[in-house]
Amino acid sequence: MVHARKRARQRRRARSLIGSIREFLTPEVFKQVRNVSRRRKSPRWDLHPLLHILLLTTYCCGDSLPEKFEAARAFYVVCCPKRKRPGRGFAGFEKAMARLPMPVLRTLAAAIRHRAEAVFSDRWKVGGFIPLGCDGTRQACPRTEELERRLGTFGKEGSSPMIWNTSIVHLTLGFPWCWRLGKGGKASERTHLIRMLLWLPALTMLVADAGYVGYEVVASLLAVPNLFFLIRMSSHATFYTEENMPLDEFREGIVYYWPKRQQDRGKPAIRGRLLRIHSQRHKADVWLFTNVLDPKQLALETAGLFYRWRWENEGFFRTYKRTLKKVTLMSRALRLVHREAEASMIATQLLLCQGALAMPAPKRNDLPAMCSARAVLLEARREIAGRSKPRQPFTDRIARTQRERRARTTPKQKRQWPRRKDHTPPQPPLLLSLTESQKAQIHNKLCAA
Repeated sequence: MVHARKRARQRRRARSLIGSIREFLTPEVFKQVRNVSRRRKSPRWDLHPLLHILLLTTYCCGDSLPEKFEAARAFYVVCCPKRKRPGRGFAGFEKAMARLPMPVLRTLAAAIRHRAEAVFSDRWKVGGFIPLGCDGTRQACPRTEELERRLGTFGKEGSSPMIWNTSIVHLTLGFPWCWRLGKGGKASERTHLIRMLLWLPALTMLVADAGYVGYEVVASLLAVPNLFFLIRMSSHATFYTEENMPLDEFREGIVYYWPKRQQDRGKPAIRGRLLRIHSQRHKADVWLFTNVLDPKQLALETAGLFYRWRWENEGFFRTYKRTLKKVTLMSRALRLVHREAEASMIATQLLLCQGALAMPAPKRNDLPAMCSARAVLLEARREIAGRSKPRQPFTDRIARTQRERRARTTPKQKRQWPRRKDHTPPQPPLLLSLTESQKAQIHNKLCAA
């Protein structure tokens, strides 16, 4: 058994960046992608170089897309000399990218998800759950006439066209699991989450902030089997208890989530467990609602730890938007914007998966080590530049890019931005006691079920 594990570790030592990418872009993955793209009849750009160069442009340096294209194309030609040569001009690459069907990219993302689940099987769960966090962010687009007409401008000052990105991230490995895109001012992150529920694996512990408070969201989560959630509640949520308990004395217990509007429509009450997480460092308590009713299955301290890991969502968006320079997308047409956003998310997923795979195996009852996305990106850019032949394999080089794990005693200092608003923590939810008529309605609903 020990020798088998040793051989498995040796197989993962990729000599180069392109070899590390092949750990996830396997021939089976490309077979699935080619089955979706059969309607492409004799294209000038073959699917293999088109997808590789499209993903590599996310890692390359450059002030414009043509500069990034030249670096990515040269690297691909050197690494894959036996493959069909890609086109030379950026204009032809842009036309090929515009004709690329979006189902091809979505199938590629789904295949990478299944590959990642197999690769990280030993580090996939924590405490019997798969910790996934959900959050959203906006990305700006160039101010072209087409994008302003199709995406619109939002805000009082008439900001640039934007798209909305809702992403679900693995909280202990750090890479995005799935995502969904929409218009920046009209997209709903709650609707995005509901549509992504089919992509979540069994035994998922979905962690979300107060932006996902809502009866429809909770009801949709409960409808998925083997799916657990941990959502922060605010003053917009109303809970009922069977016994009269003051809010100041409440620690944890069984409650019923039953907004007034749903009561009037005859919707059933949602039974769950309300947790109050108290921290010595923060003044405001965190109120969490979950469908795990047994405290032995999810203790109060474990729930607080899961919610603390939700910050990995913010860390991922910082990596994607700042480290990889995706605050503003570069494409100037709507079809190209969609493909650039989707491809850059896949490229970020691959980058973080490579870093997580190179990290040392965690010890028993210990959390896996996290990689520094910036350090992994620098190693990838050194490989693409090709200035000198590296002495060590690519996997060994990115294995040293571990993130610091020191315990922080003070909160991080916030930078003062011109339009930044001070964060106000959510207020506690409203806690009421059930009346006799409400108890009778709940009992009748349970008997009818």
